[in-house]
Amino acid sequence: MAEILILCVYVYGLSRGSDSPPPVMSSCSDDSDDLDPCKVIEECAGEQSVLDSFARRLATKIKATFTSQPTQRQFGPRKSIRRDHGGAHQRLVEDYFAEEPLYPNSMFRTRFRMNKCLFLRIVNSLGQWSPYFTYRVDCASRIGLSPLQKCTAAMRMLVYGTPADALDEYLKIGKSTALVCLDKFAQGVIDVFGGEYLRRPTREDVESILQVNESRGFPGMLGSIDCMHWRWEKCPLAWRGQFTRGDYGVPTMILEAVASQDLHIWHAFFGIAGSNNDLNVLNNSPLFFDALRGEAPQVQFSVNGNEYSTGYYLADGIYPEWAAFMKTIPLPQTEKHKLFAKYQEGARKDVERAFGVLQSRFTIVRRPARLWKHKSVGRIILACAILHNMIVEDEKEEAKIHIDLNEQPGASFALPPEVNVGGNLCFADVMRRKATIRARPQHTQLKNDMIEHIWHRFGNRNQN
Repeated sequence: MAEILILCVYVYGLSRGSDSPPPVMSSCSDDSDDLDPCKVIEECAGEQSVLDSFARRLATKIKATFTSQPTQRQFGPRKSIRRDHGGAHQRLVEDYFAEEPLYPNSMFRTRFRMNKCLFLRIVNSLGQWSPYFTYRVDCASRIGLSPLQKCTAAMRMLVYGTPADALDEYLKIGKSTALVCLDKFAQGVIDVFGGEYLRRPTREDVESILQVNESRGFPGMLGSIDCMHWRWEKCPLAWRGQFTRGDYGVPTMILEAVASQDLHIWHAFFGIAGSNNDLNVLNNSPLFFDALRGEAPQVQFSVNGNEYSTGYYLADGIYPEWAAFMKTIPLPQTEKHKLFAKYQEGARKDVERAFGVLQSRFTIVRRPARLWKHKSVGRIILACAILHNMIVEDEKEEAKIHIDLNEQPGASFALPPEVNVGGNLCFADVMRRKATIRARPQHTQLKNDMIEHIWHRFGNRNQN
């Protein structure tokens, strides 16, 4: 384009006579040669040939410039890809869902991370939740994608981290449609199954958790708590400062979770920017909301002859010294402290194991998140947590509790909530419960009692 402008200026200069000025006819001149018509016609013809040459070159360059750069909008019929949706559905049924499928149930469990009956239950429930997961006819009276194709596409992206456009060859589903299926699938799993599989523990759940943890040497323990970072590759540039922490160096979002020994995730809070630490996440977390309102089941247990009324979570060193947390002993010196640190750190690995299994089952969580919207990323991680709990509930075995008739009976009990759900709150009661949760003297006393309890129960075993 710059060459064209320079050429135009040059041609304009020629037209003004900058290079070869036109003949000046003066009445005062007596030279008859200057008025010779033949010479005047020759000079004009020479100038005209130069102008014609430049005009042709200019037209050639302009034409080449506009023909080499296609317009943004191209007119003409849109090319339509006629995907064989019916054939893809039939092939999917023959491979996995027929009476005698090509691949056995063990391979289905490997590729879908769950049993076939559980997957079909999810497909049927989502079909009742939204018409999107049903057979629909488009404007051309053609049958669209089947619910099995849509749910399979979403599961392949969750399980393997498959790119959206890589599903077209087998499932005959376009890239944009696959992304919509993923978002709708995650939203449906949250709406349909979130209330059951990501619920706060009921009284029966708390009773079971207390019995299992007391058999491990931790009466009154409700689970273990920790945080996990998930890298956000598509984080907007303006947000990268608040989502990036120095030890990670990339934008992340934080998942706070509470897990029990069977790897069931009882609490999941996601979305805090990665520049925060575990304490900042705890201050924004709804972990103790039910306890502050008095709607959580009450816990009563005794350790080393002392009674306690606040259940606790096993945590690492960054968490505060509250009555609701039980931390390890850094750099233990005595044998009692070493034994307590060993058992506390071993039991606290429940949440670390849950994070590992979650990332192993759903590769999309292990890889960087490639979604642009913050809420879409949050729906993905919550849907994965719910599916994880569904698989745990579907495949778990009954917990084996060690029973010794020579030992004292269980000292941990779950009582009904102090306040009925939906009742009016009293500010003084909320502050009292908050002070009980954050009581530092009770944390110190409980820790000392737990050290003695662990030593009396497991000390002789380790010495032998």
